[in-house]
Amino acid sequence: MTPPGLRERKKERTRRDIQRHAMGLIEEQGYAATTVEQIAAAAEVSPSTFFRYFRNKDEAVVADIMDERTFEEMVAAPAELDPLQALAHGLRRTMESLSDEEWEREIRRNRLIRSVPELRRGLLEEFIRPMRLVVEAVGQRLGRPATDPTVQVFGGALLGGLVAPFLQDDGPGDIEPPATREEAVRRFEEAIGTLSGLLHPPA
Repeated sequence: MTPPGLRERKKERTRRDIQRHAMGLIEEQGYAATTVEQIAAAAEVSPSTFFRYFRNKDEAVVADIMDERTFEEMVAAPAELDPLQALAHGLRRTMESLSDEEWEREIRRNRLIRSVPELRRGLLEEFIRPMRLVVEAVGQRLGRPATDPTVQVFGGALLGGLVAPFLQDDGPGDIEPPATREEAVRRFEEAIGTLSGLLHPPA
């Protein structure tokens, strides 16, 4: 995959900074007391800049920033890999690229989501964004448009199969984060192995 340019790296840093401060403020003073204006000020950006990255304070925490990286790696995977193999490749590459600090922040983010009911509900809305990303990635791998119904159904089944092993019984949208990167990769690869026996990539 081509390394991101300076502009892309700056945008990613800004997005991560906003998310980091959103998490910190909600942990410190609670969900209800935290405003977009406070998050923007802490991240040293304007509220209008905040809204270029996130629709609201919920999304600033719930959005999984690793999604874009994973599906970019999936699209860039070797051409001989089918979509399931390409996704496994993307997940491994993304996990390997995370620093210890990034992984700890991801664990913290998931714990915060589980502890705040408003954020847990936001997970259901956030599911739409990675759905679009995986459908676009599958379409690019197959050379077919993301509007192709077959690509959409396959991409949706793929994402659902990946999320299911992380769901818990405590309530809707409750996801137990893996304790280590190795555990995350293991769960994903087991899910992909199961999916490979159930799903056949569109021709």
